[in-house]
Amino acid sequence: MARCLIIGCGCRGRSLARELRALGHAVRGTTRDPGRLAEIEGSGAEAVVGDPNVVATLARSFEHVSVACIFLGSATGDPGQLAALHGTRLDMLLTRMVDTTVRGVVYEAAGSVDAALLEAGAALVRARCEDARIPYGLLRSDPENPGAWTAAAVGTISRTLDGDPVRPR
Repeated sequence: MARCLIIGCGCRGRSLARELRALGHAVRGTTRDPGRLAEIEGSGAEAVVGDPNVVATLARSFEHVSVACIFLGSATGDPGQLAALHGTRLDMLLTRMVDTTVRGVVYEAAGSVDAALLEAGAALVRARCEDARIPYGLLRSDPENPGAWTAAAVGTISRTLDGDPVRPR
């Protein structure tokens, strides 16, 4: 089985972690808030403090990871912060991943963040992953329906782990 990294392991991420653990995968989940570590560990995932706005804080979390899930489609912040998170910070994150064990990326391209920012982020993931020949998936399931979202996330992760040819899902 594989190790899955969930960047942005909030409520939906913890639910996904439980599903992935039930399938036999190892899971690592990140949070910016040290007070949330116990909640992540309660889902069966290894909890790590890391902030996608400070990419260096995530570097150690890439160790022994097969697929990285970037679930920031409902991140909060001012418009400039969100633009950076789904633009320059995302680009830096993807660049850092290329020289690690990460061999697949799943990007949440739906959520409460402005749709144009999510589409720009999806285009960036597509471009960087295709250039590096890394399989990727674009999770477009509505996060307002957590059950369907989790099922779609599991399917997208599975296809990415299977090494499907590089193409959007």
